[in-house]
Amino acid sequence: MKLKITTVGNSAGVILPKELLARLRLSKGDTLYALETPDGIRLSAFDPELAQQMEVAEEVMRRRRTLLHKLAQ
Repeated sequence: MKLKITTVGNSAGVILPKELLARLRLSKGDTLYALETPDGIRLSAFDPELAQQMEVAEEVMRRRRTLLHKLAQ
C-alpha cells in the first residue's frame, strides 16, 4: 500500500485510509506504534514492550496474590 506524506502544521504526517484503520482496528485518537525491524518499519496497534511489562506484572500479582488481597482490605 502506497501512502503519501503530507504537511500537518509544522510537521509531516501520513493519512491512513479507512481500510487500513479497520484492519488495524484503530480509530481517531488511538495510538499506533512504529517498530523498527531488519526489513524496515512496521506499523502496529500492538506495543510489544508494554505486553512484556504486563506479563511481568501479572506474574508478580499471581505470586503475591495473598499479600495483594490483604493490602486491598
